[in-house]
Amino acid sequence: MGGNQSWVTEFILVGFHLSAERELLLFWIFSLLYIFSLMANGMILGLICLDPSLHTPMYFFLSHLAIIDMSYASNNVPKMLANLLNEKRTISFVSCILQTFLYLAFAATECLILVVMSYDRYVAICHPLQYTVIMTWRVCMILALMSWSCGLALSLVHAILLLRLPFCGPPHVNHLFCEILSILKLACADTWVNQVVIFAACVFVLVGPLCLMLVSYMHILWAILKMQTKEGRRKAFSTCSSHLCVVGLFFGIAMVVYMVPDSNQREEQEKMLSLFHSLFNPVLNPLIYSLRNAQVKGALHRALQRMSSMKGVDRVLVG
Repeated sequence: MGGNQSWVTEFILVGFHLSAERELLLFWIFSLLYIFSLMANGMILGLICLDPSLHTPMYFFLSHLAIIDMSYASNNVPKMLANLLNEKRTISFVSCILQTFLYLAFAATECLILVVMSYDRYVAICHPLQYTVIMTWRVCMILALMSWSCGLALSLVHAILLLRLPFCGPPHVNHLFCEILSILKLACADTWVNQVVIFAACVFVLVGPLCLMLVSYMHILWAILKMQTKEGRRKAFSTCSSHLCVVGLFFGIAMVVYMVPDSNQREEQEKMLSLFHSLFNPVLNPLIYSLRNAQVKGALHRALQRMSSMKGVDRVLVG
């Protein structure tokens, strides 16, 4: 670095180029979506913890997905909301790197959890008689732990490679939050190592898992078509279609953002896609799984019945 260059101590998040009135409207819309995502995922998590009928491997992994979605949104959205109300949209260098680390960690972990969920459905539908033998609680714990460990390890590598780069201005991050590709554009050094690692990580957590899931669902589809009863086919299609909706949204957007060649014209589109990942995806996941899943709806109905009966007992005791 030359003598006239200095380290950047904070970044400025550019965000959207909108009027104050539109940004205020977005603030209220995003706030409602964020609150709803926390409530919906919290409800899913609570039902899985409290209802014994949901203490199965499938819902064990779904509880991890709910935790990831709540953490994912909470990592980016609060700062995004604050920036919509403030003209000063700065974030410290340390906070920015931490936000990037957590964003990548949760994203990679969600990819791997979705793969594990597809494997669980493959075993349940293609090998139903061996399901309890294969998907033991020990295996489920190992798969979940491996998913979290790999996600955190990959994100740590990205963060370390970011920290080795010099950032000497201008400090304007053309994004809604500290997203790694936008930060790399501000480095005043060669970032080819970072780009290679990002591409390798995408192959590991996007392309590889997507191929595995496609193979799994080809076997699942073949097994469903061979089922004798219509009720069995309907139930299997319902469960798997929910998972495929989540997979299609998550993997499709991630591959467009990180694997399609970059250009200046795509920056605004990438903001919208990243916003979908951070805000809309955590809202859609519990809706897809709850509205399309009879067991979750049944658990919610039983929980509401218990709450109403407890209120009735309280009224009798007070009376």
